[in-house]
Amino acid sequence: MSYQIISDGSCDLPPELVREKNLTVVPFYVSFDDEHYQKEIAEIGIRDFYEEMVQNPKVYPKSSMPSVQDYADVFLPAAEAGEDIICICITTKFSGSMQSALTAREMVLERCPKAQIAVIDSCVDTVLQGLYVLEALKMRDAKVPFAQAVETLERIKSTGRIFFTVGNIEYLKHGGRIGKLSGLAGSVLGIKPLITLKEGEIFPSGITRSRRKSMDRVIELLKEYMRENNASVSDYSLAIGFGYDYEEAVSFRRLALDALKDCYPVTAEQLPIYQIGATISVHTGPYPLGFGVIKKWDARA
Repeated sequence: MSYQIISDGSCDLPPELVREKNLTVVPFYVSFDDEHYQKEIAEIGIRDFYEEMVQNPKVYPKSSMPSVQDYADVFLPAAEAGEDIICICITTKFSGSMQSALTAREMVLERCPKAQIAVIDSCVDTVLQGLYVLEALKMRDAKVPFAQAVETLERIKSTGRIFFTVGNIEYLKHGGRIGKLSGLAGSVLGIKPLITLKEGEIFPSGITRSRRKSMDRVIELLKEYMRENNASVSDYSLAIGFGYDYEEAVSFRRLALDALKDCYPVTAEQLPIYQIGATISVHTGPYPLGFGVIKKWDARA
């Protein structure tokens, strides 16, 4: 029996790739006035969202999770067509999206009791969630059985990491992701924080005094992770995530390819650049930059 892969909008995969891979995405909502919410991509484009942030730096947008009905609207047609479902959600430490999906699952199973619907807490977000979703899609296309695919996804998610920096710490402070004292220090001293996401939460990984130094240090964090895990780059999926400034992301990739060439050689095609969407950038601001990395589903044990 075939199965569908569904993700919430935190996966931040480009719309053209979503269509190519036959992925169903349930979008988040975003608002600049805490009153009028728009569906990401469907009602407000990512570029338009960033333009609004850059032009109004004192306005802090908010995001809202998909509703139960949003999930039910995509689960039910699949279940009625006899397709099983694997739904991948942003880390529960950041959002209640998974709870909406679980409630929708129960509603749909009342109508279609024979359907299999697995709802997975990815313990990740943004472009790393996108890489995780792509691994699910690879298993679907390789006709990996449903139960085995779910088990494999649960196994590999702990290998996921995001190593990143931001333009300033104000959005993290405003969104409650970092204590106010750290936010004050960052704004006064011009500190560029280094941040790691693992197992669903963010952790400080140091500070630098300049954007270039923060970019260099993010690359070092990736190299340290690979060394600690005695990793072969062929066993891992990598991506660069950026916010508003695509040209900076391209320059960052050049730096990364050069820095990795001796120990973890990859090509530009093996290091795609994906834009971080509104769901996460409401907390990071318009200038997040970094890596997502996760072990491939068929990597060596």
